[in-house]
Amino acid sequence: MDSGIPPGLPRQSAAAGRIPLAVVVVDGDGLVSHWSSGARRLFGHPGDEALGRHAGDLMPVAGALAEDERGVAHGGCDGYDELGPELHARGSYPTAGRAKVSHPERGRLDVLWWAYPLIGPGPGRHLVLAADAGQLRPEAGESAADILRIAPGFAHHTEFPDADALARRLPGILPDMGPAECGRIVAQVLELGYPVVEFSRHDRVPVTPDWGVPRQSAVRYESPGAEPVPAGAEPVPAEARFRRRAVPRPEPGLEYAAVRERLEFLNDVSRRIGSSLDPARTIREVTSALVPHFTDFAGTHLRAAVLAGEGFPDGPPDATTVWHRVWVEHNDEPGRWDDTVPVGEAMAFPEHTPFFQCMVTGEPMLVPRVSEETGNRISAEFEKRDLRPLINHRSMLLVPLKARDVVLGFMVLLRRPDREPFDDMDRTTAAELATRAGLVLDNARMHTYQENVAETLQDSMLPHIAPRMAGCDIATRYLPGTRPGRIGGDWFDAVKLPGSRTALVVGDVMGHGLNSVAMMGQLRTAVQTMAAMELPPAQLLRNLDDLAQRLGERYLATCLYAVYDPIGSEIQIANAGHIPPVLVRAEDGSAEVLDLPTGAPIGVGGVAFETVSVRVGPGDRLVLCSDGLIEVRGQDIGEGRGLAALCASAAHPAAAMDTACDAIIRALNVREGRKDDVALLMARLNGIPDSDVAEYELALDPREVGRARRLVRDRLLGWSLPDAVETAELMVSELVTNAMNHARSQRVGLRLVRTDALLCEVTDDTPAPAALLSARPDDESGRGLRVVSTLAHEWGTSSTAYGKTVWFEQTLTRKAPGRHHGRWTNPPGLLPPQPTGR
Repeated sequence: MDSGIPPGLPRQSAAAGRIPLAVVVVDGDGLVSHWSSGARRLFGHPGDEALGRHAGDLMPVAGALAEDERGVAHGGCDGYDELGPELHARGSYPTAGRAKVSHPERGRLDVLWWAYPLIGPGPGRHLVLAADAGQLRPEAGESAADILRIAPGFAHHTEFPDADALARRLPGILPDMGPAECGRIVAQVLELGYPVVEFSRHDRVPVTPDWGVPRQSAVRYESPGAEPVPAGAEPVPAEARFRRRAVPRPEPGLEYAAVRERLEFLNDVSRRIGSSLDPARTIREVTSALVPHFTDFAGTHLRAAVLAGEGFPDGPPDATTVWHRVWVEHNDEPGRWDDTVPVGEAMAFPEHTPFFQCMVTGEPMLVPRVSEETGNRISAEFEKRDLRPLINHRSMLLVPLKARDVVLGFMVLLRRPDREPFDDMDRTTAAELATRAGLVLDNARMHTYQENVAETLQDSMLPHIAPRMAGCDIATRYLPGTRPGRIGGDWFDAVKLPGSRTALVVGDVMGHGLNSVAMMGQLRTAVQTMAAMELPPAQLLRNLDDLAQRLGERYLATCLYAVYDPIGSEIQIANAGHIPPVLVRAEDGSAEVLDLPTGAPIGVGGVAFETVSVRVGPGDRLVLCSDGLIEVRGQDIGEGRGLAALCASAAHPAAAMDTACDAIIRALNVREGRKDDVALLMARLNGIPDSDVAEYELALDPREVGRARRLVRDRLLGWSLPDAVETAELMVSELVTNAMNHARSQRVGLRLVRTDALLCEVTDDTPAPAALLSARPDDESGRGLRVVSTLAHEWGTSSTAYGKTVWFEQTLTRKAPGRHHGRWTNPPGLLPPQPTGR
């Protein structure tokens, strides 16, 4: 490309046709959608100011974007003086021009520009290239007349020597674009005409971008060696024995531009990869940013522990370390790399490869050109895959991703054979980029790890509630907050109580983070323990408040505690500063917020709580939630999307409980930008009809044990439960015998309740709870509760100041245990089925 260049053209810039280029993409409305760092330097407008502005206001290309009535594109706008270049007609043709530009710092500049119309699916409709004509200034002692004749133009790239190499350099003009979009634009540029600088109608030089120049050379001093000293001449002083030879140095402005270009590239990539705490997104962004501007292929591998969000990897990697290929980006033909290096593959790298050396040493590895011998040796280390077609004759650069001196991953970068190989400056640039990416990746990894720990802790403390309990159906929803640190202390629970009753709980620990989750776990455990003691709701909240004060000053929480009695069709509720519940009546579908004494939050202390009784009917629904469901910043919870919206969304009962919960969440839009977590519990209060309940009073007479067995048999046969008779008879006789031995009054209570299971309760007036004892082979008593615990699905005992209740639950969905061919078979180690007493 040196032929035909006039003498006035400086050798350094014109010989290769390389000058710094500004690259701009303009959309269909004439607004700037891409503004390169070169455009910022040339025109003086930062990228954040240029993006979205009309291109004609920023550079002299108005004529390329609009068509005058003669159909000829023209340029010029305020601040620009067109120099009347020779232009192509606009439409499907490119345009070019030359203009004087006012730069805020550099004064008047002489600018050359080329504009291409773009066709395709992307938003870009014009590609504009621009350059400072001052880069083509004449050398010392030469006339500027020839330089003034320079004009921008277009020519087929095949008109020049080494046309294929010239075409392959085009992607370098389009930094920070994906391979698909870059390839589409390159194809159009080649079809419409390669940008050139015209010196005459016959002399043209193709324009290629100048992204850097060789290092600036210093002045060298060379020894004159053994040059003879003429006779009679004075000896040459030692300090003068070296002659000064100035080595030609490149243009300082271009060298400065090259360094600045690399720094701005690093800053641009760093700005993008630092915007997310998602490790996968970070890797995708840093990998994609390198192609095609810096490399032709980029693949990133991460250690399995990092990808899984586990703790910090232990020790340096070795031959057994598993690496996951997280992302691959390239500008080769589609599918070329997919089979050999698929994304998502997990593998360990062989020891005798540069990949292993990079990850073990933690230092970049540069192979300027992979020879066939080297490529064959590397490929031979990998089984069942041939890397030779992909790496041979390419330039390879491996850079580790490190944080705190531990290798988290590494990147494989490859340049095609027709591109300049990686050099030391490229290695330094890639290492700096990898260092920044490693820090961002480590921050993302730590954030992910902490979130996983917190979410695991939170999930482990949230209960798994059965959808059906005695006399009621239950559905729950928990949604964590959507912002960083979103984990909170919201919880719900449902506790089975004696007498077929169910305790329903919703609470909210104030604040967010691990402390709130840990506090929630302690309070939830305390509520479960005290609920099993059958404390009235107000007394339970009082005890919980005392506990919170003993645990610490920061223990503040709201709590709503309700006990549902399906036999008595009643709810007893107490509130500690929580959102009041909503009751949906099945009779007419109306919804109301229950008017309860609010009380103070748990942990405040010194505040009384009050229990309120509410009558309910079969099919009514009770909705309990935390404030994250209805709270709107700047509004009272009773307004707008608050409790009124909750009532409206809950007032239309759905056939299924899960559908009803989803309808409430959908109606309140709690998934959009939610800061707080959400706990929702809905209970359909079905009740237990009188026909499914049988209650008896037994006198303190041993003969009543036999009567109790007959009562149980008759009732179960009346309920069409013949398979449950013998097992129920045995367990009831044991519990009634025990009550007879310990009761102080004249009566023992017996109650049978039929739901999905058979519930039996035996009560007496002795407060001391029943205990499971260890009986020796020769003991005549002490085995009653062992029989019950073996045969029952569940059993328990509860005490009050007035007595105790021992109960068991027997499964009705399977044949009663212990039967064989219609006869009772004793479980191993038990005495024959007769009352044993206690």
